[in-house]
Amino acid sequence: MNPPPLPRRNPIASFFVGLWDVMNFTRRLILNLVFFGLLFLVLIVMMVAMGKGASSAKILQDRTTLVIAPEGRLVEQYSTDPVSRALAKAVGDSNAEEIQLRDLIRAIEAARDDKKIERVVLELDKLQPSGFASMREVAAALQDLRASGKQLVAFSENMGQSQYLLAAQADEVYLDPMGSLLLEGLGRYRQYFRSGLQDKLGVDVHLFKVGEYKSAAEPYVLDAASPQAKEADLFWMNDVWQRYLGDIAKARKLDAAQLAAGIDTLPEGIAAAGGDLARFALQQKLVDGLKTREEVEALLTDRGVADSDADGGFRQIALGDYLTQVDARRSPIDHRPQVAVVVAEGEIAGGDLPAGRVGGVSTSALLRAARDDDDVKAVVLRVDSPGGEVFASEQIRREVDALKAAGKPVVVSMGDLAASGGYWISMNADRIYADESTITGSIGIFGMIPNFARSLDKIGVHTDGVGTTRFAGAFDVTRPMDPAVGRVVQSVIDKGYADFTGKVAQARGRDVDAIDEVARGRVWSGAQAKERGLVDAFGGLKAAIADAAGRAKLGDPDKYRVNYIEKAATPFAQFMTGFAGSRAGAWMLSDSSMARLMLARTMPEMDAQLRFVEDAVKDRNGAPVKALAYCFCGL
Repeated sequence: MNPPPLPRRNPIASFFVGLWDVMNFTRRLILNLVFFGLLFLVLIVMMVAMGKGASSAKILQDRTTLVIAPEGRLVEQYSTDPVSRALAKAVGDSNAEEIQLRDLIRAIEAARDDKKIERVVLELDKLQPSGFASMREVAAALQDLRASGKQLVAFSENMGQSQYLLAAQADEVYLDPMGSLLLEGLGRYRQYFRSGLQDKLGVDVHLFKVGEYKSAAEPYVLDAASPQAKEADLFWMNDVWQRYLGDIAKARKLDAAQLAAGIDTLPEGIAAAGGDLARFALQQKLVDGLKTREEVEALLTDRGVADSDADGGFRQIALGDYLTQVDARRSPIDHRPQVAVVVAEGEIAGGDLPAGRVGGVSTSALLRAARDDDDVKAVVLRVDSPGGEVFASEQIRREVDALKAAGKPVVVSMGDLAASGGYWISMNADRIYADESTITGSIGIFGMIPNFARSLDKIGVHTDGVGTTRFAGAFDVTRPMDPAVGRVVQSVIDKGYADFTGKVAQARGRDVDAIDEVARGRVWSGAQAKERGLVDAFGGLKAAIADAAGRAKLGDPDKYRVNYIEKAATPFAQFMTGFAGSRAGAWMLSDSSMARLMLARTMPEMDAQLRFVEDAVKDRNGAPVKALAYCFCGL
């Protein structure tokens, strides 16, 4: 029996069915093309990565010159995720790039003892200025390298005084004949917003603080720096500057007073040099000669080994490639006891925060991981922070106490800045190390509440309603602030200051009145802080690690290892880092306008200040005010 004939499809339906089939085929084709395209791209990246790995695995030849040409900011810890760093490198945005202090010092120390490294060349023009404490740590490592007999040569086309602190450590310093180098002194200037906020916009900023020197929030209530702020800033800045001049004078075998006189008579000196900044630097004996890059490369070729395939024509290795070589020498398995290093760099805030900021939850978790790890016998907390939220700072301080209670010594190493909340998280350590030029102190508390009632009134918007008590809705920033509310907030701030000074007194074995004399929000240099009992000893991270190991009775440095406890990158971030760092990834991203948009730069100082206004109006979880221990005291 024959099957019944199929009903004939409506011509219109046939058209749409056919159209759907075509679309479905096209969709599958596109998806397959995308899939195989991505697969092909991954294979390319893997091949490039393997090629780079093979290149990096080449044996380091004798008489190699290590070229240290860091780009970007010198940081304790990367402040961006690996993907952002790779994108920044791919698009050539040196202002968004970063180099870790530990990596730079590690390379210098390895080169000092590496028989295959004949000399080191410093090119520091693209190294962005940072605090003097970290720069002095690098300078000390360069001094050790030079003392070992390794030749150190510095070359610059245009260099600032911060980079010059490192260049001055070299045996020879060369400057391009059309280049510039000026020592000008330290200055600290901020924008002040009172007239703009209150008079122009009608924003009334209510500031509550303890300590006449606590000047972090002054820009919102004043039109210029207070006399107390100027007094305190000039006191510590003069100390740092005189030390800088002394360091330069010692390295260059000059007289510090003559250096200072050269700055005071800068207009006359430059005029006498015919307006030639390079010639003026030579006359001041800041550099040893004026040479172009080609002339310096020819000099290095004559002294080293000629290599026509290398940049500059001489046998060399770049900083990143050398670090890869150094890391390859390490044993992947190391069962020695550990001194753990936890980095607390950036602003302190509540919650689980990424690297570059100190989270009350995230940084505490790192310290807790060190406490729970049986292989960790001692901890160094490396602090480079202006402070931030009081509660988050207290969370971290409690973890330091818990480590000590667990029998694990804790030593703090202060970097460029460990002030206000940065000091809060440091004060309970067994010992506090700082550089003489570290910026610390600023023991004080403030709170700030902006009020927008007058601003809204200017555009005809008003807030009204009812509440069951006189304080219901009293902290609404769109309503005029009741003076009684101000008294409540000031009481909270007073209590916060009492907590701060009381905890410092207990931690430092002093009475509260003695701490109050050196507190009140005043900022000190590391040297001044040691004189006042806020710091125990001078030294960098290396000294702090040795102290921590000694307290844990770990023996000589070869008996233990140093381990940084940090958040691990996700597999995706690791893949993107490898991709963007490869030749293929760099080529694809180099002309990407989207990548450039993602890496757009802003005014960092103003951004940091205005963020306070944003944070002040955020939800405070029921608290009348968010108490802050923060210091705008960086250079």
